[in-house]
Amino acid sequence: MHRQKGSSLNVSEGSQKKDLRRSTKNYILNALPDEDYERLLPSLEYVELPLGKFIYHAEEKIKHVYFPENAMVSVIANTPQGQSVEVGVIGREGATGLSVLLGVDTMLNDAIIQLFNGAFRIKTEDLLKEFMRAGALHNLLLRSLHSYIAQISQTALCNRLHSTEERLARWLLMCRDRSEGDNLKLTQEFLSIMLGAQRATVTIAAINLQAAGYIKYSRGKVKIVDREGLEDFVCDCYQIVADEIKR
Repeated sequence: MHRQKGSSLNVSEGSQKKDLRRSTKNYILNALPDEDYERLLPSLEYVELPLGKFIYHAEEKIKHVYFPENAMVSVIANTPQGQSVEVGVIGREGATGLSVLLGVDTMLNDAIIQLFNGAFRIKTEDLLKEFMRAGALHNLLLRSLHSYIAQISQTALCNRLHSTEERLARWLLMCRDRSEGDNLKLTQEFLSIMLGAQRATVTIAAINLQAAGYIKYSRGKVKIVDREGLEDFVCDCYQIVADEIKR
């Protein structure tokens, strides 16, 4: 098994591939017609994605494309001075490393597991072979790439115009949409990178959301206790991106 730099990925037994159709939670894989799915199946392998592990580093060649299930991947841009900020997230709605569809075979940014666990991965050359058939996977991947670009664009607007509390609410809802429950393991350091803000600023924003009754916050843990209230509070950026993913 190939190990990505900085990662510790466990591949399940090949015999489990028989159950992928029933077990996969990735929207792209689930949307494939049976014939296309069965053709792709021999090239898919299940991997566990531990929290905090990198699946890509900037300037690293993209050897695999990942279709997350319960995992959520955070794409992080870095400055030469060591500053970091999240520019996008990818969960069960999409796939990672889609720049390979545009003829770019290296990563511009880091990609780290923010919520675990599990994804199906495929070698880049195998994915491109199926993509070039111009069938269902071709169309689904392009739509996924479009929705990811829309997410990046909306995030840029949100970071410029909206309060830290609104941005935190948006980000928590995005995490919840890609996870199995309301309990999220999120450290202050992670939150500050995700929001591009100082830890103290993020802490104040989290305390304010807690005081409003939307979340319960403690070091390293966030629990969403009033999703409806959080959706009423959050800026329009969240729903715009969610609608684009649905569309």
